[in-house]
Amino acid sequence: MKLKEQHKVPQLEQSIRLQEYGIGIFTTNPTRSGFKKAIKKGLVLVNGKTATTALFINGGELIELFQEVSNKKTFNFPLEVIFEDEYLAVIFKPAGVLVSGNSFATIANALEQNLKKSTLEDAVIPRPVHRLDYPTSGLLLISKTNTATIALTKLFEEKQIEKTYHAIAIGKMKSSGEITIPVDEKESRSLFSVLQSIPSKKYTFLNLVELHPKTGRRHQLRKHLHAIDNPILGDKDYYIEELLSYGNGLYLHASKLEFTHPFTQEKVSLTCLPPKKFSRIFPQIKTHIKQ
Repeated sequence: MKLKEQHKVPQLEQSIRLQEYGIGIFTTNPTRSGFKKAIKKGLVLVNGKTATTALFINGGELIELFQEVSNKKTFNFPLEVIFEDEYLAVIFKPAGVLVSGNSFATIANALEQNLKKSTLEDAVIPRPVHRLDYPTSGLLLISKTNTATIALTKLFEEKQIEKTYHAIAIGKMKSSGEITIPVDEKESRSLFSVLQSIPSKKYTFLNLVELHPKTGRRHQLRKHLHAIDNPILGDKDYYIEELLSYGNGLYLHASKLEFTHPFTQEKVSLTCLPPKKFSRIFPQIKTHIKQ
């Protein structure tokens, strides 16, 4: 373990449980759940002794917060960094890589070697603050400090981060629309607009579609397009049996992120064009996507 921060408790009018007193006193673990987790991991010492969640603070104690020293291997995987500052970063996630999880080969395990370590006091190992499916490519938002994680999570919860996706969908489609079919019995909403359609012998039509998810359900866009009989090309989970495509993966790409930077208050608008497999079907794709 490595000492990260320490705090001398002033005189208190009455005793208070450590896990309550500790909220906000350390920049490394400012939240209730974060500090409680640190106590349970044995990373909090009071007067040199390992603390428990049952301990009460009376005043005059020295509280020390330690950090685990990780011996885990780094996933040697170069990533394209689209944006980076002391607080956060945005990287390009290729299709066919997990964002996080129990596997070694994840984006989360590759971040530390691809991003600069923040010099801020509450710097942490960079971590994704949202997910993209394994077969989906595109922009992924990363936090580099504890306060950034909290702030970005709040922006997502308050729907202050606008996400734009592009997909190639199968079959005849309306030019635009709104899909409000529940996903996993939860309210869900997606907007779509068709940018270009071309005839197809196998699929009747292939459509370059712009998508705006207004809720964040798991597989929402894939499920929504499948539900209106226009599944995404290459989707092996949500498909029409005779129209399943093999070989080139899922044609779904997270192409744009827009939000107000929670610390600089500047407007952040980042765009990443879809992979080349999209332009092989729609050669003029660049003219349809606003950068």
